Amino acid sequence: MAGPIDQQASRKPPARGLRVLLAGRSVAGQVFLLQVVVVLLLVAAAVVELLVQAQHDSRLEVGHRSVAVATAFASAPGVAQALTSPDPSAALQPRAEEARKRSGVDFIVVTDTEGTRYTHPVPDRIGEKFVGDIGPALHGEVVTETVTGTLGPLIQANVPVFDAQGKVVGIVSAGITIAKVSGVVNHMLPILLGSAAVAMALAMGGTWLISRRLLRQTGGLGPLEMTRMYEHHDAVLHAVREGVLIFDGDGRLQLANDEARRLLRLPADSEGRLVGDLGLDERAHELLSSGRTVTDEVLPAGDRLLVLNNRPTDRNGGPPGSVATLRDATELRALSGRAETARTRLRLLYDASVAIGTTLDVTRTAEELAEIAVPRFADYVTVDLAEPVLHGEEPLRPGPAVTMRRVAVNGVRPDPPLGPEGHPVVVEPSSPQAAGLVTGRAVLEPCLPDSPRWQRQDPERNAKIISFGIHSLICAPLSARGVLLGMVNFWRSQETLPFDEEDLSLAEELAARAAVCIDNARRFTREHTMAETLQRSLLPQKLPRLNAIDAAYRYLPAQAGVSGDWFDVLALPGARVALVVGDVVGHGLHAAATMGRLRTAVHNFTALDLPPDELLSHLDELVGRMDQPDALPEADADPDPDPDAASGAGPGGTGAVVSGATCLYAVYDPVSGVCTLARAGHLLPAVVRPDGAVEFPELPQAPPLGLGGMPFTAVELALPEGSTLVLYTDGLVEDRERDVDEGLEQLRGVLAERPGRGPEAICRDVLDAMLPSDPEDDIALLVARTRVLDGDRVAEWDVPGDPAAVSGVRASVARQLAAWGLEELSFTTELLLSELITNAIRYGAEPIHVRLILDRALICEVSDAGSTAPHLRYAATTDEGGRGLFLVAQFAERWGTRYTAQGKVIWAEQALAPVTPPE
Repeated sequence: MAGPIDQQASRKPPARGLRVLLAGRSVAGQVFLLQVVVVLLLVAAAVVELLVQAQHDSRLEVGHRSVAVATAFASAPGVAQALTSPDPSAALQPRAEEARKRSGVDFIVVTDTEGTRYTHPVPDRIGEKFVGDIGPALHGEVVTETVTGTLGPLIQANVPVFDAQGKVVGIVSAGITIAKVSGVVNHMLPILLGSAAVAMALAMGGTWLISRRLLRQTGGLGPLEMTRMYEHHDAVLHAVREGVLIFDGDGRLQLANDEARRLLRLPADSEGRLVGDLGLDERAHELLSSGRTVTDEVLPAGDRLLVLNNRPTDRNGGPPGSVATLRDATELRALSGRAETARTRLRLLYDASVAIGTTLDVTRTAEELAEIAVPRFADYVTVDLAEPVLHGEEPLRPGPAVTMRRVAVNGVRPDPPLGPEGHPVVVEPSSPQAAGLVTGRAVLEPCLPDSPRWQRQDPERNAKIISFGIHSLICAPLSARGVLLGMVNFWRSQETLPFDEEDLSLAEELAARAAVCIDNARRFTREHTMAETLQRSLLPQKLPRLNAIDAAYRYLPAQAGVSGDWFDVLALPGARVALVVGDVVGHGLHAAATMGRLRTAVHNFTALDLPPDELLSHLDELVGRMDQPDALPEADADPDPDPDAASGAGPGGTGAVVSGATCLYAVYDPVSGVCTLARAGHLLPAVVRPDGAVEFPELPQAPPLGLGGMPFTAVELALPEGSTLVLYTDGLVEDRERDVDEGLEQLRGVLAERPGRGPEAICRDVLDAMLPSDPEDDIALLVARTRVLDGDRVAEWDVPGDPAAVSGVRASVARQLAAWGLEELSFTTELLLSELITNAIRYGAEPIHVRLILDRALICEVSDAGSTAPHLRYAATTDEGGRGLFLVAQFAERWGTRYTAQGKVIWAEQALAPVTPPE
């Protein structure tokens, strides 16, 4: 409700003018209104002044432009001559219009000295009298005037035209209408008004902001409200649990609330005293009298700890002095200390989870545990693991009888008497370690000199430990998934505080996290060992001794696990040899098993003596079938099959599929010196010539095995005796730091060094130069140096298709065997050849060819152009024939058939004493 004064004011006659606007408003409101009025007046004056100035400038500029245009036209060549011509309008009107349009004036009028128009923008007005004063122009002057002509009010300039003698022969007038000048000004008016509006808005906005700030500072409160607010603030100041001290610029205490008096034990009459008279200690006196900024400074005050903050008040134009606040931090410091300890331990556990288990190596994982715990938790750490764990196995039984070995030692000093790494650890039944192994919980020995059960275990060594300064121990077992792996010992020495009960949980947590990583590494070690053992068992244990080649090999599994790299050297009939290198995609047991299946398949296909391209075709088909999950017979199909089994994860599937394999297969014939090669997605072989030249012969590329779609093509290479064939897998020439091309060039350089090296030396030099520090893939390397059988070890005869010719061949064979010193084999050899030649004559086709090869066995070969292979059968007692191949099988150690492009070859081998190959 309105008071009496307000009611009287409402009955007063309304005031006028500025007083009406200011009446009843606060100081901030009055200042705002006055500033708005001032801004409006200034903006209005600016707009008027701009309009007047724009009008004046526009007229002045129009006059200047008219003079310029008229002068230019009057001085133009031919204007004076046109005025004296019989028809001045015809000559001048077009030029005047063109000049008018280009110059932007409204008209260009040419008159004679009498004022008659010769040109005009409106042609109908030509010939009429000129509107304006031409007198000054007739006297040679340039005149600018404002007149009302035929186009309306306008501004024009009159310029005389002189002939060659300087006589005025006419007048040129050019000008612009007033309407056009006003249009320019009118066009500028919105811009001027808009600018004025923006300026007024900005000024009013600034005025409003200033008024708002003034209103905030005063709060819009009257004396009563201000008094009430002061009383409230004073009550709060004395009720808070934080001490407040206010000093003036001279260092006198102006105000101290109740909490400040209690914390500092100030006297009752302390206000008005200097800081030095308050009886404070030296540190508090220094901080409070300095007047500088202090943040969270800790002050001792008797049995309490106080946190002091001090801020000067003369910043931002305030009065000189300072304000200090105090709070009791005695209990907070104790809590913060415990919180800091907990935070430090959590940080240690987090760092341990990151730092432990970075590799899948059991020993390295134990070393990481020892490294992370020193010196943040212990001064020394020793890690002992059960012997089977180091080999990827599980301990036979938990308990103190487990044989352990020290695998990691770390400390603040490098020479603790705790036993070196690799030292066997014997646990006494009464020791703390034994108690921890039995219970599976960490055991604390806070004071080793006072622990008889610890000292009973190796007293001499324990005495050295105590004299070294080690005084406290925690033994924490390493156990994961119910498997006891070993023990970690945390030791403290010298100035470090002994372990307490709170440290047990941290030790157990560190041990638990490390145990999981060690167990993962153990399981990986076991699987890796199993895979490596499987793969090595599937690879050749030694190479066969052959006269055709001198071979050496290297196989290195990857650090992360074995894969499917493999190689083989196989003896073929006819003293030939097969060299094969392959790589199965993937790692682990599956890749190793797949490699074994492929190697077995190669052995089987080699027994058929297939050419390289046909052998790869059979392998490709085999791998393609491997990729298909096994299917149950239709009669036994489950009407509700297990989806896991259907996907290959259950009993009905293999659990994994082969995604491809590469292979390079080569057959070398030492008789002809020809090597036949074919590849399926594999890298090119390297051939080192006897002179040291290295080349990678081009072989037709085909997709890896199992992908299908393209045929395989074999290529024949003639290799001089002493050439070296180098087969390898991609792990040798490719890794994350070099691509295949770079690796092949590096291999070329190594092979080109020191010509004449043997295969063993080449293998050693290649691996020394190219083996990565951390192989990511298996490496298989096979090096074979070729030999050529001497001509005196091969004998050949062409046989006519007549059975009567067999006896002559037998005689020639007997003489050749005698020359080789093999007379004891003459009977069986003649018998074998008789049967084979007779079969070729009877069932084959000419030409028929016989070849004897003296190698590590005596090889008899009979070839013909027929494609039908004989087969062994057992004749009845009443049969007159059918026993030929049976006799061959009985007398020969091995026999068989192989097909060639010209037909087939039936061969038989007879064992003989080893023959030393020629040097």
